[in-house]
Amino acid sequence: MKSLAPLTRRLSLVLALGVLAAASTTVQAQTALDDIMKAKEIKIAIPTDFPPYGFVGTDLKPQGLDIEMANYIAGKLGVKVELLPVTTANRIPYLQTRKADLVISTLGKNPDREKVIDFTAAYSPFFIAVFGPKTIPVKVPADLAGKSISVTRGSVDDMELTKVAPPSTELRRFEDNNATVSAYVAGQVQVLATSAQVAGAMMAKNPQLGTEFKFVLKDSPNFIGVGKGEDKLRAKINEILAEAKKNGDIDKMAVRWLGRPAGDLPN
Repeated sequence: MKSLAPLTRRLSLVLALGVLAAASTTVQAQTALDDIMKAKEIKIAIPTDFPPYGFVGTDLKPQGLDIEMANYIAGKLGVKVELLPVTTANRIPYLQTRKADLVISTLGKNPDREKVIDFTAAYSPFFIAVFGPKTIPVKVPADLAGKSISVTRGSVDDMELTKVAPPSTELRRFEDNNATVSAYVAGQVQVLATSAQVAGAMMAKNPQLGTEFKFVLKDSPNFIGVGKGEDKLRAKINEILAEAKKNGDIDKMAVRWLGRPAGDLPN
């Protein structure tokens, strides 16, 4: 009978290599915070088409609640910040490809996203709804039957609207929030699904449309996106957010940009 020792040694070697590979992956996955502190700079993806969370001011610089939070976190870490404008469609890929260390861009948390990225505690309130002219009777999802509605592709708005819209609803998906709102303002669709904040800004600029709130799709707080497995960075950001909640800084930001305190936010 042949000795099993060579086979045993080979199996042991394979297992050992597997353990080393796993350890290497874990180490690699945990380098973001160390890299940030070493470089003295953090790269944060932010929106520039979603007031009041992120938009371009008259000085052509990004501003808004998300931009203030990005600067706040960088300040607490003691590093410079590079702000990276993103769209709804590419903000998660920026994180996955390590182009960004964090995504602070009105990001809602859901099971599908949790499979590919991690999330910190919530940092701001957010809700989405359906809006339309007073002349169009829409009070519940069933009333969308046979009507056209604009929504931003791949957003929480899109996912929640798709869940409740009747089959006969014409869902027109656009690549960013500006295009979604523009389609409604131009009369290309009858109603739109977006955040209350975006709708409010649009209604203020276009009072002639007679737009009103129709019904809520989802109350969905915003979370900060972190690379999958970057537990050290996530823990550090959570530490900063916990202190900001405790000392009132998060409520101050919410009042400044949303007109009301953040209130109770999920961890």
